[in-house]
Amino acid sequence: MKARIPGAPQGGNNNMMKRIQEMQENMERIQKEVEATEFSSSVGGGTVEVVVNGAHEVTAIHINPEVVDPEDVEMLEDLMISATNESIRKANEAMEKGMEQAKGGLSIPGLL
Repeated sequence: MKARIPGAPQGGNNNMMKRIQEMQENMERIQKEVEATEFSSSVGGGTVEVVVNGAHEVTAIHINPEVVDPEDVEMLEDLMISATNESIRKANEAMEKGMEQAKGGLSIPGLL
């Protein structure tokens, strides 16, 4: 007995394999594009900005000198954390959107 992929047309195994291969190629291409993209977030009214790439690597940090207060380093640390987390969230969102687009409506259990 042959295994059947739900939603796949009968007798279309070659077509399905071709679609899966195209989907994999699209996913790899989109993943590389997202990883090369930079995502930035600023907090504190623009006093702190953090830039990350799609691979979640921090590539830049910009701090307005006016926000640097030796008496309140904790506020600056909180702003840094907030901006970094928001930039990473944007990168994750872009990757998820790209992977959904790459799947092109094809639903395979266990696949992103």
